Amino acid sequence: MPTHARPTVASLLAATLAAVAMLLVPAAPAAAHNTLKAATPARDARLTTAPTQITLEFMERLNPAFTTIALSDAAQRRIPASGPAVTGAKGTVTLDEPLANGTYTVAYRVVSADGHPVQGSYRFTVADPTAAIASPPATTATTSAPAAQPSPASPASATRDAGDGPGALVLVGGAILLAALAAGAVVLLRRRRAAS
Repeated sequence: MPTHARPTVASLLAATLAAVAMLLVPAAPAAAHNTLKAATPARDARLTTAPTQITLEFMERLNPAFTTIALSDAAQRRIPASGPAVTGAKGTVTLDEPLANGTYTVAYRVVSADGHPVQGSYRFTVADPTAAIASPPATTATTSAPAAQPSPASPASATRDAGDGPGALVLVGGAILLAALAAGAVVLLRRRRAAS
């Protein structure tokens, strides 16, 4: 009489994990969003010499038509700069005027390969001992409104944009894993009862 090997809990668990991994791996690239890899000046940098350019490097290639990089001072005035020069995954803007001492915010908006817009911002400080301190603008009735600029994303929205895909993917993967484990346990229990 032929004997059939009974599946163990460990073998069922290994098979389930392998199946879940095969389901998740093909979906990962489609859910990836472009993220900021490096920046010059860096996030929270304290510079003793004012930069003349801002360079952002991302994880994926940039589309020049959908890349925005803007710099503003502590009073949220936009600093004049060139349009972004895009080379591969890097975008660079050249500043039209020297920066005075103060805190500045770099805001960016790019589009991922999957079409999802990603935006974020970070700050750096210029503390050049030979430079003047930035002064707030005089407010008069004839002062015109500042030119439209991309609104800097709050850290929460930047995190949300960068994390939408992978977070949902992990939740779906976890639900599939739990369902597969429960199904494996039911099958194992039924076989044990049938054998007894």
